[in-house]
Amino acid sequence: QWQLVESGGGLVQPGGSLRLSCAASGLTLDGYSIGWFRQAPGKEREGVSCISKMGAITNYADSVKGRFTISRDNAKNTVYLFMNSLKPDDTAVYSCAADLRSTGCTIIADSAYDYWGQGTQVTVSS
Repeated sequence: QWQLVESGGGLVQPGGSLRLSCAASGLTLDGYSIGWFRQAPGKEREGVSCISKMGAITNYADSVKGRFTISRDNAKNTVYLFMNSLKPDDTAVYSCAADLRSTGCTIIADSAYDYWGQGTQVTVSS
């Protein structure tokens, strides 16, 4: 049975950093593009970043460019999201998702993703 598990969320002050992890079981992640999405209370889910199967292609939302970095370690079956210079507007539940079919990756079409994790809460507050 497959499972995507996010970890690394928490409470951080503005300007701080966090590293989120997306670990898979029952799936071999190098066969999937991986996306990170977030949803804040009262707002729609938005794509944050994604990485293609072998890591050659990455995409970022304009709101996080230059602050967030996505990477993957296929040997560890894990994808990471490094978040720096965090702002209160980054507060949300962050979820990772796996897309089997895409050759690149998308943060626009969340319908492209086949598997989703439960999410991890990130709160940026002083």
